Amino acid sequence: MLTFIPTPIGNIKDITLRAMELFQNAELFFCEDTRETKRLLRLLSERFDFIYPEDTLFVSFNEHNGKSRIDEWGSKLSSMEVIFVSDAGMPIISDPGEILVEYCRDEGIAYDVLPGASAVVTAYAASGFEDGNFLFFGFLPHKGSERNKRLNEALNTGYNTILYESPHRLLKLLEEISVVDPDRVLFLAKELTKKFQTYYKNSAEEIFGLFQKENIRGEWVVIIEAKKSEREALYLEDIIAMDLPPKPKAKLLATLTSESTKVWYEKLVSKSSKS
Repeated sequence: MLTFIPTPIGNIKDITLRAMELFQNAELFFCEDTRETKRLLRLLSERFDFIYPEDTLFVSFNEHNGKSRIDEWGSKLSSMEVIFVSDAGMPIISDPGEILVEYCRDEGIAYDVLPGASAVVTAYAASGFEDGNFLFFGFLPHKGSERNKRLNEALNTGYNTILYESPHRLLKLLEEISVVDPDRVLFLAKELTKKFQTYYKNSAEEIFGLFQKENIRGEWVVIIEAKKSEREALYLEDIIAMDLPPKPKAKLLATLTSESTKVWYEKLVSKSSKS
């Protein structure tokens, strides 16, 4: 049997009794990082009534080796007690466990997913945003037009939108948002459930100004409040309809999509010649 088990996102006391029981009986652990999983199990054995599974196999399973691990261990998933864990939080969501679930579905292999800690819902509950509807975008691309396009989507979904961001790119994200929409309300959660857990809620411009003086460390969840009116979002058709020369219009369209300024310019000129 394969079981996907959430692990604490910070405070080790958030582990469940059911998770510890399954950990003790596991024959094989698939881990995002075997060192992190072993550290968690050692802490559990030191602080709680938990027996460290000494004879259990620990195998790394991540975005780089996931498919090869399935080739290696797939035939044993039905006959062994197998656990899949991420370093912290809910597995499968924005996580290489996705491909393992797909494999089990395709092959008819039984699996289970335990409820547990999730930075997404924990941060959203703490945000105080009234609308219960939200979208989760995970991590944005690191740079380039693909990042610009994805961030524009996040700003214009019409829903409160949740992002993950690393500490060394957080200031960049805040600057990007404050440039295009300085008054947009953001909620930021740092180091959820840990000793230095902190919440911030203000306009993008205010938070960007504050964080330029801060030493940004730790793990971050960023929630972007939805636009009050759906039509406040800037859509491609709105830009195309603008009374602008083709060249600046092409540049603007290129910043919001994956296509180059040259491609957009040719499209606009072609459209103009046909009309």
